Amino acid sequence: MALHLSQDPEADALLSDNPFALLVGMVLDQQVPLEWAFASPKELERRLGAPLDAGRIARMDPQDLAAAFSAKPALHRYPGSMAARVHELAALVTDEYRGRAEGVWADAPSGAELFKRVKQLPGFGDQKAKIFVALLGKQLGVQPTGWEAVSAPFSDPGSFRSVADITDTDTLGKVRAFKQELKAAHKAAAPSAQAAKGAQAAKGAQTAKGAQTAKRTKAAETKVTSAPRAAARSAGRTKAAPAR
Repeated sequence: MALHLSQDPEADALLSDNPFALLVGMVLDQQVPLEWAFASPKELERRLGAPLDAGRIARMDPQDLAAAFSAKPALHRYPGSMAARVHELAALVTDEYRGRAEGVWADAPSGAELFKRVKQLPGFGDQKAKIFVALLGKQLGVQPTGWEAVSAPFSDPGSFRSVADITDTDTLGKVRAFKQELKAAHKAAAPSAQAAKGAQAAKGAQTAKGAQTAKRTKAAETKVTSAPRAAARSAGRTKAAPAR
């Protein structure tokens, strides 16, 4: 199935035909518009002047790769750190999968194993790993037993949560609208969470202050009640002293 993640025909053709390019796009899909992230593998290929290949990139001088990422216009908002991550990705694919990115998912015996493999890739945390497993299952037919469970809720049929659901410009708009709604909901919830945190902190401070006050009061009471006893003991010692 042809992918339509960047909305650029040439870039999407590369993503569809080159599994390593697809992994690179997923790595770059962070803190930039997703079209930018998924168009960047094609632009990187142009800048390198050779097919995008894991083994070739793994053998590159990291500084040369960083220069390709940083040339204007930069391939990412953070070109240096992303170049390093892509270099690390290429090295892992080369070492663990003989340079074949599709080896990550081609023979995965279960959804749990597939998720484990994807999560081991540089730049793939829990959420990104779930999204990528959902993308593989929904659009590329990679559906080992249990893939839906390990990638939920992004595997939900009929949802528009992530790149796993983008198949054209219409679905891209729906995914973007979902993300904006989610962001707005988090923003609206932030003041309440901050207020609750402040109230909890104030309560803790008040409790600590009360405990300190109680401690000082107890110390003062102890001092007061012990004074007569101390005086009595002193008088007793004076009375019992032998005459000189």
